[in-house]
Amino acid sequence: MRVSVSWLREYVDLPADLPTGDLEQALVDLGIEVESVVDLAETVTGKLVVGEVREIEELTGFKKPIRFCRVDVGDANGTGEPQEIVCGARNFAPGDRVVVILPGGVLPGGFAIGARKTYGHNSAGMICSAKELGLGDDHSGIIVLGPDVTAKPGDDARPVVGLDDVVLELEITPDRGYALSLRGLARELAHAFDLPLRDPALVPAPGGTEAPAYPVEVRDPVGCDRFTARLVRGVDPTAPTPSWMQQRLVTAGIRSISLPVDITNYVMLELGQPMHAFDADRIAGPLVVRRADAGEKLTTLDGVNRVLTAEDMVICDDTGPISLAAVMGGETSEVVAGTTTVLFEAAHWDPAMVGRTARRHKLFSEAAKRWERGVDPAVALVALERAVRLLTEHGGGTPSTEILDIDHVRPRTPITLPADLPTRRVGVEYPPARVVALLERVGCTVAQGADRLSEDPGAVGVASGAGTTLSVTPPTWRPDLTDPADLVEEVVRLDGYDRVPSVLPTAPPGRGLTPRQRRRRAVAGSLAERGYVEVLAHPFVSPELADQLGLPADDPRRPAVRLANPLSEEEPLLRTTLLGPLLGILKRNLGRGHRDLALYEIGAVFHPRVGAGSPPAMGVDRRPTDAEFAAADAVVPAQPVHVAVVLAGDVDPAGWWGAGRPAGWADAIEAARDVLAAAGVPDERVEVRAAEYAPWHPGRCAELRVDGTIVGHAGELHPVAVAALELPRRTCAMELDLDALPSTPVTPAPTVSGFPPALIDVALVVDDSVPAEQVRRALEAGAGELLEDVRLFDVYAGAQLGAGRRSLAYKLTFRAPDRTLTVEEAVAARDAAVAVAAERFGATLRGA
Repeated sequence: MRVSVSWLREYVDLPADLPTGDLEQALVDLGIEVESVVDLAETVTGKLVVGEVREIEELTGFKKPIRFCRVDVGDANGTGEPQEIVCGARNFAPGDRVVVILPGGVLPGGFAIGARKTYGHNSAGMICSAKELGLGDDHSGIIVLGPDVTAKPGDDARPVVGLDDVVLELEITPDRGYALSLRGLARELAHAFDLPLRDPALVPAPGGTEAPAYPVEVRDPVGCDRFTARLVRGVDPTAPTPSWMQQRLVTAGIRSISLPVDITNYVMLELGQPMHAFDADRIAGPLVVRRADAGEKLTTLDGVNRVLTAEDMVICDDTGPISLAAVMGGETSEVVAGTTTVLFEAAHWDPAMVGRTARRHKLFSEAAKRWERGVDPAVALVALERAVRLLTEHGGGTPSTEILDIDHVRPRTPITLPADLPTRRVGVEYPPARVVALLERVGCTVAQGADRLSEDPGAVGVASGAGTTLSVTPPTWRPDLTDPADLVEEVVRLDGYDRVPSVLPTAPPGRGLTPRQRRRRAVAGSLAERGYVEVLAHPFVSPELADQLGLPADDPRRPAVRLANPLSEEEPLLRTTLLGPLLGILKRNLGRGHRDLALYEIGAVFHPRVGAGSPPAMGVDRRPTDAEFAAADAVVPAQPVHVAVVLAGDVDPAGWWGAGRPAGWADAIEAARDVLAAAGVPDERVEVRAAEYAPWHPGRCAELRVDGTIVGHAGELHPVAVAALELPRRTCAMELDLDALPSTPVTPAPTVSGFPPALIDVALVVDDSVPAEQVRRALEAGAGELLEDVRLFDVYAGAQLGAGRRSLAYKLTFRAPDRTLTVEEAVAARDAAVAVAAERFGATLRGA
């Protein structure tokens, strides 16, 4: 939010000599983030003057309209003659007064202005737009000064356009919606400097009348609990917005449109109450405020035809929806150039509804931004009166005596606050009298308990607040104050965060990383060492992902947790597998020119607990009991931690040394083995079997088992899934459930033998349906303790072996810890290993 300090001074008498650094620090101390403090007088150097356009010559023969202007700048150019300037804007005419920067001046961003020949004419200086002066984003035309401006040609233009002011750019946190207004910011500064506040919402405003200003029916008092309206007839449609109002709107980053619309924006900035101006002559029949019917359509002011849902709220006339309530008006009832009858509306809408509607339609208007953070429901009539007075003062017209006020606002519920709670929570002594005083400064109404509140901070017993209870009713403009903890935060904030000491807790001895943390780090380190790059994906997925991955209808990964307030309506579900978001990142990187990719992610997946019910309601005033925590935890989705990798392109790059090697299903399986080894799972407990499991290719998919339990899958993705996700052919992936792995056993130190090994190769002929892993295990079982290592190094199939047969060649390493093996011992161990393989799978020695 951008706001000028001169506007703030209308509501709080800030010291005239207040340094900008002190102003910034005061806001920061109150918890308001200051993006920048800009002294506008320093942003433009050189001569910036008021000019009056004398002549305009239209230049032809160019790709865009160009005008050669002669502008009276008084004696500012030293000659008194009109200044010759070439300009491309079309929104001004002879006789208009404009803002001119003369040669030698420098605009924001270091843009120096000089004299040069362009489009066949000499141009000395520039006629400025609001964007060029750094006053806003409007670059559609140059600044044309209004008739109320008294400055003459040659006068300094800085005071005229507000460049003699200081502008604050603030980042307002979501819980401080009241600070998105001059009223709220002035209140904060009044707290900071202990100054009186002139609250613009306390001016008298007439209440609702028996006869409504316009017939309105509110069918959903939950979505809209207050609706006020008032008519102004006979408005001059040609009346311009006064320059001072335009200047303040431009400084705030809002484009000037027309007097009635500008007034609604001005009142929104001033009071924090978003409003809307209807052309009453373009409304057909009475207004109805209701939820939209699914599939209804509305063309909003931005020209987009929007399809509505049943959660959206709309304002309708006899023709249907004419406004998307609290977000944006519709084209059919907007104020136009000939509007003479204006209907002002100021309402109060449900913040959750507005937030969802804005995200659903991607309409993050200034009004919606305020509604979803909370707006004061008590200020609607004041805003209405303010808007009517501004319109009649600057645009003429007669306000109606009838005022509509449909009020279903519920009174605020008092919050019970132990007076000593701030002291107990923060560790700083806050006497009860101080607590009451600070809460009343916020605007709360505090009903004190029977005990007298001491003014002496050092009083014993009473000062501690023990046994004293306060009943606190928050003000209407602070919807964020709902719990005792919120009130404690306000006490600490206004008393000063700098009073809260920074005390580090003493680390308990003997505690390091948990086994789960060690395992996660080991897995991440192992994959990184093998060339995989870690990514962090959003855990949100679309409902179509399950179909794209080809998951069966009964797959347990299909049911997903739906978010109540998703960041995007296109991805409202929490992931049940890491592969969806991870493959999305793979696709994005491929689209940016990366060909060879090996990515991994370690993160949680989410599985809903079907039939778990609703969690118990728990406050923040105390720690939940074990029973409450268990009941809440039973509803929370199961969140096992998975690890997944995806590969595309070459694993070994091509170069002068030879051809590269593309990633294949075996690389994905090897990555799974590496993860299990890093997780501390002994290789003898791991089994790899062929499997069919979506989204993997049924002929190139392996399931990984630990102690007989399936912990994950790896291999090449199914061509259908690859096509649906627009990925390269042969894309491979792996996913394991780390939480399903057994605890890491204590591994004894290996015995290192200094005696030489005996190396023997064996080639066994088996049916091609026999897994090589099971043959390896049979060799291990038969070879006995002398076997140190066994490794598959060749697979062969040919006509001489017979149909359905293949040869598996293994390297066997034998070694004794206490002696050198004889040839007879090594051969006997080999024969014993082959015998077990023959017994289990009918294996025969190749060539025997």
